[in-house]
Amino acid sequence: MDAFLISTVAVAIAEIGDKTQLLSLFLVARYTQRLPIVLGILVATILNHALSAWLGAWVAVWIPADWLPWILAVSFVLIALWLLVPDKDDSDDSRFLGMGAFMATTVMFFLAEIGDKTQIATVVLAARFTDTIWVIIGTTVGMLLANIPVIMAGHWLMERLPLATARVCASILFAVMAVVTLSSVVWNS
Repeated sequence: MDAFLISTVAVAIAEIGDKTQLLSLFLVARYTQRLPIVLGILVATILNHALSAWLGAWVAVWIPADWLPWILAVSFVLIALWLLVPDKDDSDDSRFLGMGAFMATTVMFFLAEIGDKTQIATVVLAARFTDTIWVIIGTTVGMLLANIPVIMAGHWLMERLPLATARVCASILFAVMAVVTLSSVVWNS
């Protein structure tokens, strides 16, 4: 259950102000139907985060057990620092827009997540926790928790969210996860 809760909170907070959240805002402005956008985000996130989580679980098997906490802690710190850098909206890719709301959202979200903070966080979380399925479910729920309000409230919500504060909170969360990871090494020694 820890894998689910931590994955959900980590991704939901990390997603605030992310380029895929800006993509959600763009898609709502483009298409009037919200349900196909939500379903497209769901499908794209499940596919992308499942691949990412399985990669993280696979990597964890091949890395020596003594190295894993240190690699994870460094990864959490790097993500914490990366979260402090604001994203730019690079979602204006018109070749996918003619596919309809669901397909355009699915394709654009899947592509936007490649190499994104939340994808890297999913890899790291899956390497940290042995419950890969719960990591996938948690990161997917976190993605939906961050994006559905944007889809439903659109511009009104984005004008009122202090994105800089959200990025700092997400950064602190990943820094704390690094400390907790290293403290387990110290306490188990």
